[in-house]
Amino acid sequence: MPTFTALTTLPGKEAAEGLGAAMESLTPQPTGVGVFEIEDGAGLWEVGGYFTERPDAAGLALLASIHGAKDFVISELPEVDWVAKVKRELCPVEAGRFFVYGSHDADKVPQGKIALLMEAAMAFGTGHHGTTQGCLRALDRLADARFSPGGVADIGCGTAVLAMAAARLWPGTMIASDIDPVAVEVARANAASNGLEGRIACLEATGFDHPEIAASGPFDLVFANILKAPLIGLAPDMAAHLTPGGYAVLSGLLNEQAADVLAAYAENGLVPDHHEEIGEWTTLTLRKA
Repeated sequence: MPTFTALTTLPGKEAAEGLGAAMESLTPQPTGVGVFEIEDGAGLWEVGGYFTERPDAAGLALLASIHGAKDFVISELPEVDWVAKVKRELCPVEAGRFFVYGSHDADKVPQGKIALLMEAAMAFGTGHHGTTQGCLRALDRLADARFSPGGVADIGCGTAVLAMAAARLWPGTMIASDIDPVAVEVARANAASNGLEGRIACLEATGFDHPEIAASGPFDLVFANILKAPLIGLAPDMAAHLTPGGYAVLSGLLNEQAADVLAAYAENGLVPDHHEEIGEWTTLTLRKA
């Protein structure tokens, strides 16, 4: 079945949300509509729809004109089994002592490495992205320094690869939370496939807002591999949920965004411990003073 996309941009959240809502009334109707802020400081929002039939170009042009948006760009996407494609193209990843692999590469796990089985799935964080690699390398450095946390939380966990890596190093139950219910289900499945059922508490939560997180904290180590804006918004809660001397490992940041995040966390008493760039992505390790 073919898939079509129709994408445009316009300034302002309210206008973008209005256009997104109006797209729902099109014929043929979109199977999904997304409204996203473009994080480049320009104040623009992207509005897009997915269609199983070619969308009505005239109707889209009218909506764009009414809502002050640029003309929609309509594209037909090729039919691709994305999970199969990812399995074929993603090779294993080494990050310090950790080896992240899919089941199709089970014969490639080297001796002496901590192996993390990670299948292609609908959640962020297979270990191949520079942000996830940066977090695993930060964890590896902390372990080399003989850091031994009493409590670990992975906020915005995606596949829960970071919580699982921590569980391979230290005893106890690791918290893995995400705002996306799909990610929480993927995290549970990954914990089970790695023999870590009962070691990873997978929770649906926004930030630290969950009674089980509150009961488990404060934490000696917190991962947050998300995006710049939510990381900055999370800074006060991060400080409140970290023990004195505890570490926060932050990523999901473009290199040019790191300074703003560092400033926000400095205001909340977290000081830089390590700063690493992998390609265009930055991982920050901060310590609560």
